[in-house]
Amino acid sequence: MANSFFDAHRDTLTQALDAMRKRDYWTPYPERASGSIYGETAAADGEAAFNGYLGKAFDLPGHPSEGEVASDEVSPYGIPLNLSYPLLPVDLAMKASRSGAKAWRDAGPDVRAGVCLEILHRINKRSFEMAHAVMHTTGQAFMMAFQAGGPHAQDRGLEAVATAYQLQSAIPGAVRWEKSQGKNPPLLLDKKYRIMPKGIAVTIGVSTFPTWNGYPGIMASLATGNPVIIKPHPTAVLPLAISARIMRDVLSEAGFDPNLVLLLTDTRANPVGQDLCTRPEVKIVDFTGSNAFGEWLEENCRQAAVYTEKAGVNAVVVDDFSDFKGMCRNLAFTLSLYSGQMCTTPQNIFIPRDGIKVGGETMSFDAAAAAIAGAVGKFNSDPARAVHVLGAIQAEATADRIASARGMGKVLLDSQKIDHPDFPDARVHTPLILQIDAAEREKYENELFGPITFIVACDGIDGALEAWRSTVAAKGAITSAIYSDRPAVLEAAEGLGEELGVLLSVNLTGGVFVNQTAAFSDYHASGANPAANASLVDAAFVAGRFRVAETRVHVEPVTETS
Repeated sequence: MANSFFDAHRDTLTQALDAMRKRDYWTPYPERASGSIYGETAAADGEAAFNGYLGKAFDLPGHPSEGEVASDEVSPYGIPLNLSYPLLPVDLAMKASRSGAKAWRDAGPDVRAGVCLEILHRINKRSFEMAHAVMHTTGQAFMMAFQAGGPHAQDRGLEAVATAYQLQSAIPGAVRWEKSQGKNPPLLLDKKYRIMPKGIAVTIGVSTFPTWNGYPGIMASLATGNPVIIKPHPTAVLPLAISARIMRDVLSEAGFDPNLVLLLTDTRANPVGQDLCTRPEVKIVDFTGSNAFGEWLEENCRQAAVYTEKAGVNAVVVDDFSDFKGMCRNLAFTLSLYSGQMCTTPQNIFIPRDGIKVGGETMSFDAAAAAIAGAVGKFNSDPARAVHVLGAIQAEATADRIASARGMGKVLLDSQKIDHPDFPDARVHTPLILQIDAAEREKYENELFGPITFIVACDGIDGALEAWRSTVAAKGAITSAIYSDRPAVLEAAEGLGEELGVLLSVNLTGGVFVNQTAAFSDYHASGANPAANASLVDAAFVAGRFRVAETRVHVEPVTETS
């Protein structure tokens, strides 16, 4: 069965490897929520499957446990979830993870890749189910939950599997080594090489993008032979629980121990992350979330390779730009999408205080700032439409942050709580946009997670570029954008972007947005600034998950006899 999985998905793997070389658009997982693609009953079946989880203990057949744990999951849309999961103590997790590790290691890269590809294939078939699970744990609007929580997340998982396969396939299983010795017989050695996984891998889930940020580390670790313990964020367990069940089913069908994938659920009142990640058996940790815990992991998990994505301060720099209206339309969507709860959403918009040139005419700073705020306000003026972009605020703390931020600057656009036509108890808020001065660095140099934007008055374009440079250098960022008609400014910005290690977008006015990235083409984060120490998905993100063991055996050369 395991070998048949590889054969069944060989073409997908080949195309993924080709796409990574070309860095062009490609996906095997359609992002359109269409019945003609996923099946005429897929939407109804997915919703029914999600509803079937509510108010029950989540079933993970054969999963080790010592009872149940009630999760902290509360739908940002206000519907009751009342979910519970197997209670897995850390000691039991360590023991169970190791039981099938040797067989998984010895299976080799082809078999492991095949199993991982089958896992992603089955997850893709349940993308509607996953969309509801993501929507009601993270607050993403349904279409975004379908795309980002489903096919786009699966793309990133496949990218990790392909990278792992590429790296491992470069290592031969065995060779005959021969060194000439002139007139004397050659030196001969038979050399064997074995991929040696690092050990138990732990994925710490995030509350906003549990699958998109979770699958790369999970699949990279599995594909390189490591058992994985998935510890979801306490408020977003269900998407990763569904994923874990699919992973365990495929592993069992392929003849492997399903405990190679475990789900360890904790609560905010009784967290286990520190204990789990510092166990000596844990050799890999993948984390997305707050600076505080990410830095703690980096400093304290000395026994493990730790891959973190933390908070950053993304920015937009606005210079002289002729298509100012196109920029405003683009930024309106960018700042509204998922209420700014994306690690790629801009927080700071730096504009020269003396204004900019738009079509040869001078536009004052105040007019430019008002136009941007006005575009965002107009974009969200129809609540029935806006909710399908804004989604809902995942955590109450984020909604509280909006209120506390109002006093930090001049309010250009106030945040409004709006009603959702389908979910009367949904927590939906429009963006807050504030005007401040570049001298007020303490206000904008740290991330204020959520729909909060600062438009910052700077001393000319040089001051704007310097404010961008200095905040990213100090605090990190994943994305940045520049709008300019001047080649010299664009060249300077590109150079700064490369030095800072950010994904820089230039003059986006159409249907591509700074806070969106494409698998197989865009690298998500760079590992080159404080926002993240890793990149999804590059070779460095995968290669540290295994080592190579070598055995050399002396071979007597064959001598000619008379």
